[in-house]
Amino acid sequence: MKTKKIFNGFISSLIVLILIALIFLPNKNKIQVNAVFENSIKNKSCVLIEKSTGTILFDNQSNEHFPIASVTKLMTVLLTLENLESGKINLNDKILVSENASGMGGSQIFLDANCEYEIGNLLKSVIVCSANDSSVALAEHIAGSEKNFVKLMNEKVAELGLTNTNYSNCTGLPTADGYSSAYDQAIILKQVLSYDLYHEYSSIWLEDFCHPSGRITQMTNTNKLSRYYDGCIGGKTGSTNQAKYCLAVGAKRNNTELIAVVLGAETSQERFKLASDLLNYGFSNFESTTIFSSKDLENITLSIKGSNEVVNLKAEKDYSVISKIGENVNFSLNYHLPQSLTEVKENQVVGNVEIVVNGIVVDTINILSCSTIDETTVWEYFKSLIA
Repeated sequence: MKTKKIFNGFISSLIVLILIALIFLPNKNKIQVNAVFENSIKNKSCVLIEKSTGTILFDNQSNEHFPIASVTKLMTVLLTLENLESGKINLNDKILVSENASGMGGSQIFLDANCEYEIGNLLKSVIVCSANDSSVALAEHIAGSEKNFVKLMNEKVAELGLTNTNYSNCTGLPTADGYSSAYDQAIILKQVLSYDLYHEYSSIWLEDFCHPSGRITQMTNTNKLSRYYDGCIGGKTGSTNQAKYCLAVGAKRNNTELIAVVLGAETSQERFKLASDLLNYGFSNFESTTIFSSKDLENITLSIKGSNEVVNLKAEKDYSVISKIGENVNFSLNYHLPQSLTEVKENQVVGNVEIVVNGIVVDTINILSCSTIDETTVWEYFKSLIA
């Protein structure tokens, strides 16, 4: 009996040890991934996402609050680009630079107070060389004051569904209540990268900035990966004593676009090295596959009632999936389209398609018409039959 109790006790202890091991043993894939960055990610916030879908491929404290220094200017750039797109401002518009804007410290392009500068040149200097003075000048012009502009910045954060960011200025100069996270900045860079004008400016490595007086200062791209990393498509650096060294950067190879963000690096070189390592990890292990685009609609048309006219169709947007290299993606497309139309306007939504991945509807994309066919066209068709 005593031997049996000892045996049962041994078995019970063994089971407890196994359960403890199962609880605390890391996921095998996590071990493999973290081993690559084990030392470099300590005390840092970093994330790697696929640009099209926003899928997280790697993260370390990606939702923790960190000061982000001049990476803040990604939102300043985004709001400026949106105002240009809407027509509220134009690239060639000239704005009067205030003494407040010209007096900004830190990185700057040394604007002259009470002189007029073109919006396009100011925006370029923010994107290329992280000019604080240009950032404030744009903010004051768009919103009337930097304070009002900061309100717009935080409203945009809420619109994007981001919950770990609070802006207190448009430059990233140190404040007590300004913070963000690696993930939030990845999503904001994702928005910025959708603008062609941004790419035009972010690809500049070195360029002269001409002031109204004829004085020239030089812009040098603060994002060194724009020149030294294969496929870099833009990014934003930042550094202060509080934030240390930060970087948000995007890169594209073949059909795959990735975004890496690093916050809190000890040195400038470290942030570029870690961001490069994250991107290399992503490109080495994952690939993006477009599973729906306008090409899928090339052989689908809609007829117009009472007419021999047909309408060609296009997708409102493409849809891609990210997967491990060599892994099969199981997907299907469920179309919802009418059999015919009485009339249609160009870019009118005429139906949609459900994107189904691994049995789950992951998105519904609108299908648009490529041309306008109104009732007049149908009436003309009837008249041609009578004549």
